[in-house]
Amino acid sequence: MIFWLHDRGELRDVVVSSRIRLARNLDNYKFPIKIESDEAKQVYDDIIRLLDNGKFTHFRIKDIPIIERNMLVEKHIISPALLHTPNISGFAMSEKEDQTIMINEEDHIRIQVLDSGLSLSKAWARADELDNQLESSLRYAYDEKVGYLTSCPTNLGTGLRASVMLHLPALEMTKEINKVLTTISQFGLAIRGVYGEGTKALGSLYQISNQSTLGDNEETIIKKIDHLTRQIAEKERITRKNIFEKNTFGFEDKIFRAYGILKNARIISTEEAVRLISFLKLGISSGLITGNNINDMDKLFIEIQPASLQYISRIEMNDMERDIKRAEVIRNIIN
Repeated sequence: MIFWLHDRGELRDVVVSSRIRLARNLDNYKFPIKIESDEAKQVYDDIIRLLDNGKFTHFRIKDIPIIERNMLVEKHIISPALLHTPNISGFAMSEKEDQTIMINEEDHIRIQVLDSGLSLSKAWARADELDNQLESSLRYAYDEKVGYLTSCPTNLGTGLRASVMLHLPALEMTKEINKVLTTISQFGLAIRGVYGEGTKALGSLYQISNQSTLGDNEETIIKKIDHLTRQIAEKERITRKNIFEKNTFGFEDKIFRAYGILKNARIISTEEAVRLISFLKLGISSGLITGNNINDMDKLFIEIQPASLQYISRIEMNDMERDIKRAEVIRNIIN
């Protein structure tokens, strides 16, 4: 299950989720890029000791099977970068999977809070509370002029990455998405794929986040992304309405074809599945498809990814076996 994906949250028909990440380092240890294994173990132990209150479960990456590691990345619980140094890295995760503290990734600490819909302020409040809890017992690497010190200069200052995941099928269909990308860059924001920097958009999903962490405070960064997200969501909604009114049969045909294939296919690839699920989500939000909900579609998007399929089945699969299992999982979810 992906507990942080639920029906609550503003603009849920367009905004899939909100995420807050905070980068922090301890000033009495070398940064992860230079750290020795014994120091890295001490960092891990120091942090886990503070979280040993029954609210978090902790894991070392080296102790987790490879398929499960990749499944955690697909669910956005941990970052791909955490897997690069499995001998020293680990994480602590809340029961609802909506809060994660990654340890010895690019920085000693990466605090992550996830929530559904447009809920950046809510996620920030929870991340800030967790950050304060850790900082009350740990000595962070901090400079009075610069702010929090990080391994990568782009994270200096607040160490904050605020991001939203948007479903923008109408803007993509009308090619208006390119104008949106240009506008976003002019506001100093970055647009990335589903799994962050260097990845592509899948299923019309785009991730928007701040590029700079230095200069503006946390509240200003969050307000800027919140404001722009609302504008993009409104444009997506208007575009959906216009497409439906100008080409009703064509619009309906795309959606019901997607529904028919997903409901009946026996073999389906990841690429085809996410594209069709995107159309099905559009049909649900437009009221054309009933008996299904957006929440289930967002969960399905994650559960049909390669590692997640193998984790569910508890066996390794080749490409064809995954395509068969993927079709089966989809048929069982869609009504």
